[in-house]
Amino acid sequence: MSNDSFRPTGGPHRRTTAAGRAVAGVTVAVLLAGCTPGTAERQDGGGTPAPAASAVPQRDPGSPRTLVEGLSVPWAIAFLPGGDALVTERDSARLLRVTPAGKTSQVGVVEGVSPSGEGGLLGVAVSPKFSQDHYIFVYFTAATGNRIVRYRYENGLADPVTILSGIPKGGIHNGGRLAFGPDGYLYASTGETGDRPLAQAMGSLGGKILRMTVDGKGAPGNPFQNVIWSYGHRNVQGMAWDDSGRMYASEFGQNTYDEVNEIKKGQNYGWPEVEGFGGKDEYVDPLLTWSTAEASPSGMAYAAGSLWVAALRGTRLWQVPLSGDGRAGKPVARYEGEYGRLRAVATAPDGTLYVSTSNKDGRGSAKEGDDRILVIPMK
Repeated sequence: MSNDSFRPTGGPHRRTTAAGRAVAGVTVAVLLAGCTPGTAERQDGGGTPAPAASAVPQRDPGSPRTLVEGLSVPWAIAFLPGGDALVTERDSARLLRVTPAGKTSQVGVVEGVSPSGEGGLLGVAVSPKFSQDHYIFVYFTAATGNRIVRYRYENGLADPVTILSGIPKGGIHNGGRLAFGPDGYLYASTGETGDRPLAQAMGSLGGKILRMTVDGKGAPGNPFQNVIWSYGHRNVQGMAWDDSGRMYASEFGQNTYDEVNEIKKGQNYGWPEVEGFGGKDEYVDPLLTWSTAEASPSGMAYAAGSLWVAALRGTRLWQVPLSGDGRAGKPVARYEGEYGRLRAVATAPDGTLYVSTSNKDGRGSAKEGDDRILVIPMK
């Protein structure tokens, strides 16, 4: 029942000095929303074209159907071994269970959640050894910060253990995504809460991607002898892995460029010194960017050779085809404006995509039936 708060050990403890924003003159040519396969191209500030990914075979999705409606800000989706989905509601702190037939029941209300602004009950993850340990994990905003709590789930939620606390909280940029990687370890995304230097501060968990054991300890092989896996993030809200085990993350920009990044051990993704492509050796450039009006990317999943990225402000589902070496083809906008703000994306055990709307989050216009979970078949 111990509370394993973050204690920084090892690794650099530098804070990058302001070097000016390195985004002037960036031109990105991956913004077209057509339905024709192509390539992603961009130019950096010096005007030198980046290598383009080769053409990528692209599978069109089928028509979405509503699985369940009448929800309130369904923030995250994770699947139990039998195919039922666990769904968090940000503001109500309810954890729901939804069957593939759309039958919905309440697992419980998570204690200690203090919803405010963009905070509340956020991510959920199911142990890859669930049949043995019955563990599920939730990420939520409490009165004193964001935290990750492990439960044993059988007939209900039992034996809560805070495995990691000390994650900064704010009215904005709380991160909150949870997912188990193919290596069996738990990954969590955090935001810098609007306090931009936290993303570079190695003594803070803000603006990072974390990697840990089911007990909240730094996983073996972590680069800084703690739970930090990568840093220099503004607000990551989507994480996914392709068939080769490469990790990707979707990230909110400020006013200019939202990003999809390939995430690598110990790397610095540049915020707040760089938004979008910076072309600086000390920072990792994104795979691609969008304007913030076209995306504001939230959840992300991998299926059928593509990344699928939910867009909040952009009110569409972005399909990003990946080449065999992990580079991005031309993004394709799906269902633009049809369902409003899209929040969570998860690949179900049967290969379909589950996507949640977020029209009751205070920034959308709720329609009849909102909020809902959509099921999208892969053709």
